[in-house]
Amino acid sequence: MPPSPPSPPSPPSLVSSPRSPWSRRRLLQGLAAALLLPASLRALAAAKAPTQINILTSYPDDVMARFEAAFEKSHPQYRIRFLWRMPHDALPYLEQAAQAPGGETVDVYWAASPRTFSRLKQQRLLRQLALKDTALPARIGATQISDPDGYFVATEVAGYVFAYHQRKLDQLGVAVPRDWPELANPKLLDNIALPVPGEVGFAPVMFDIVLQAYGWQRGWALWSEVAALSQLVHRGASFVADLVAPGEAAIGLSIDFFVKAAIANGATIGQRYPQHNGVNPGHIALPLAGRNKAGADAFARFVLSPQGQALLAQRDIRKLPVSPQAYAGMDVNEFNPYAAAANGTMNYDGERGRERLSVIAAVFEQMLAKPHAEMRALWQRVYRAEAAGRDATAARALLAQPPLDEAGADDEAVRREFGKNLEGDALPQQGLALDWSRGCAARRAQAGLLLDGMAA
Repeated sequence: MPPSPPSPPSPPSLVSSPRSPWSRRRLLQGLAAALLLPASLRALAAAKAPTQINILTSYPDDVMARFEAAFEKSHPQYRIRFLWRMPHDALPYLEQAAQAPGGETVDVYWAASPRTFSRLKQQRLLRQLALKDTALPARIGATQISDPDGYFVATEVAGYVFAYHQRKLDQLGVAVPRDWPELANPKLLDNIALPVPGEVGFAPVMFDIVLQAYGWQRGWALWSEVAALSQLVHRGASFVADLVAPGEAAIGLSIDFFVKAAIANGATIGQRYPQHNGVNPGHIALPLAGRNKAGADAFARFVLSPQGQALLAQRDIRKLPVSPQAYAGMDVNEFNPYAAAANGTMNYDGERGRERLSVIAAVFEQMLAKPHAEMRALWQRVYRAEAAGRDATAARALLAQPPLDEAGADDEAVRREFGKNLEGDALPQQGLALDWSRGCAARRAQAGLLLDGMAA
């Protein structure tokens, strides 16, 4: 007998947070109260019952619980229900929710994943936010942080930092790096925690900051050397600080939110913002399929209001608000992205880089991640040759050569091949990537032969 056709997929359902007001305790209390009311009063109470706002997010529960409590206090006519999805899971979930007639929909999407928001806009799954009166900046330095058409708006940003273990650096005889080139120090072998851009959501922008600041060729030369000195950190790189705090690495490359969280939890580490930097914005958007439009508008306005922005700035939430006014009266030692932009350290062009982030992640995978052990050994041989007074320039050039030039990375066909990869998603084995892998392998073999001739 032929196999039975598969059952159609069930529409997505929303999962309440552990702190959600739609808890068992609150539900039982409400039922008990309702049973004591006459029918006419129960009908009146039902008519005035708070309406539910479904919010999809990747932010941690402790952050969302604070916003839940503050918002519901100022807007008692609403109750929030949360669903957690990481960026690479959020897009297919929202696509499915939009196509599930009669199922629960998402009213608000709030997360840090610029490419996901761009994709949702391209697919016409968002409605414009009516928030022109908020008058918040749309740009920090050279980075456009909000959609110019108003389909998603930045609520906060994160800057990139070097987390460091001072005592470990002292033992190695290395000063705290001020900028990216200082990471290419042979003394730091196995003492840099480097997130892999194909697996860690915030990392692709970090790599592109260097490529834009120093140029495509020099930037990849720097990443080649730094990667060979590093411990590669795969999924879970929010815990880069977990390698730095106990001294398993002297330096970790991360974003400030995660490092601040580690410090707040007792980690004895420091952090420094490099001189060439950029921001990774978190956005809020309103899915077109959402049913509680008034509630969604109210929540978005709250997050962008002075009260919501002040909440983001609190030490136990550890976000960088987009409102310049939120930095007034703040400790001078706290990082202010607008002051940094005025000093010329925020020159990363996010719009220029956004469409090539997946290409950058794929280049890193084929050039540096998969052959990591081999690249580590080859760079160690380069250092030994140079320490012996030999000229290893040709070997350096081979190890530093990316598999395509910048024009290739900006080519529409190349971007299209890798463009479906989102933050934290697994990179597929595209044919072009396999060609890059073979080219990189040939250059490694040639570099090895050159080093053989130097007896290095």
